[in-house]
Amino acid sequence: MITTALTRWFDLDAPVFGAPMAGVAGGALARAVSLGGGLGMIGVGADTDPDWVVEQGRLPAEADVSHGVGLMAWALERRPELLAAAIATEPVLVSVSFGDPGPYVGPLHDAGIAVATAVNSRADLDRALEAGADVIVAQGTEAGGHTGQRSTLPLLQEVLAATDRPVLAAGGIATGAGLAAVLVAGAAGGWLGTPFLASLEAANTPAIRARVRTASGDDTILTSAFDIAQELGWPARWPGRALVNEFTETWHGREDELRGDTAATAQVRRARTEGDLAHAPVYAGESVGLLTTERSATDVVRALVADAEKALQRAARLVR
Repeated sequence: MITTALTRWFDLDAPVFGAPMAGVAGGALARAVSLGGGLGMIGVGADTDPDWVVEQGRLPAEADVSHGVGLMAWALERRPELLAAAIATEPVLVSVSFGDPGPYVGPLHDAGIAVATAVNSRADLDRALEAGADVIVAQGTEAGGHTGQRSTLPLLQEVLAATDRPVLAAGGIATGAGLAAVLVAGAAGGWLGTPFLASLEAANTPAIRARVRTASGDDTILTSAFDIAQELGWPARWPGRALVNEFTETWHGREDELRGDTAATAQVRRARTEGDLAHAPVYAGESVGLLTTERSATDVVRALVADAEKALQRAARLVR
């Protein structure tokens, strides 16, 4: 067993936190990650129904395991009811990222809930510390979905040097060796999303799971094209890392032309409805090439930890 400040805090067997991927990480995935010994997170999007959040929170509870919920600060500004729904699920951890977490830390602490926030720059870290966040997630640009421009390892080292609060590493971690690496660097765990994209409990589709299993790490692109086409409210500083497809090949780098193009908007929206992966976003990180099998997230967590333990034992032998 690997023990860190966060495994002790949340009574976990594994220093693995499932990233709250909206549209992928529902209650079933959160439950499976937690059954594996980590902490599963439920991802809440900008347009998520609050009743859905409460419903999904029941799944981990029915299995008698803890869970967390991930929220987006910029979305909470116009939909505060999502915070109430998250609290109603009785999570042990709520992440508030992609914006200022400050207004939400107090209400969450009042409810007895720990607060995490993802940071993509030193300025983000300073804001998170001032807000009183309990857990810092150093998210590198290697991560899937919306992220910043800094690489994981340099950002992680900078964050660790600047705070004594527990830090999770996010971006590019998909093996036990990768998890061991960030633990040795000083992280209290890994915040993992891409390794669960092919999990049986993911709320994506069999076609998407098949697609990510055949992708390589060279097949991703950091782009705002999908957000612009769908007229989403994502702040421009957080583009999304997704698999390259026909839509990104057409529109990435032509974002100004894309704005207001109603045909492109209709195309992406229709693609998402119909499962057209040539034009719909499939968010995935640079570690996607390491996904080769479809299996339970519970097994993914257990395998990660078993391999991380072996890697840590090998690392210890380097010291004379």
